[in-house]
Amino acid sequence: MSRRNDTKTDPIYRNRLVNMLVNRILRHGKKSLAYQILYNAMMNVERETRYNPLFILRRAVRQVTPNVTIETRRVGGSTYRVPIEIESTQGKTLAIRWLLEASRKRPGRDIASNLGSELVDAAKNSGGAVRKREETHRVAEANRAFVHLR
Repeated sequence: MSRRNDTKTDPIYRNRLVNMLVNRILRHGKKSLAYQILYNAMMNVERETRYNPLFILRRAVRQVTPNVTIETRRVGGSTYRVPIEIESTQGKTLAIRWLLEASRKRPGRDIASNLGSELVDAAKNSGGAVRKREETHRVAEANRAFVHLR
């Protein structure tokens, strides 16, 4: 089964990464609200850093993207956490998910300002999403002995 890579681009930045992020923000089919949240977050990023917000977004996603993921395998009555290398698209999807999860967990104002702050922190290699990636890599390193169970 082949997957088509026909992800459309957003109207302002003309970027697929932005569109992927909007589709993950999307709740209850309200895409215009998701665009509004992301564009407000990007304005906050630009105001805070004085850099192009698309550059900060790409850098944040690159910092958060994991190389490996943990998969649970059950072998002979025992459950093992097996580290598995992942492709860049799956890593990017995980990074976006972790960025949004970390921004939703942040205390504070609205989702747009929290997302903007999380993007800036991730671009600086800190924040909740980066901590999640480091934790995943740590668990993968600890369970490296079970790679043969793939």
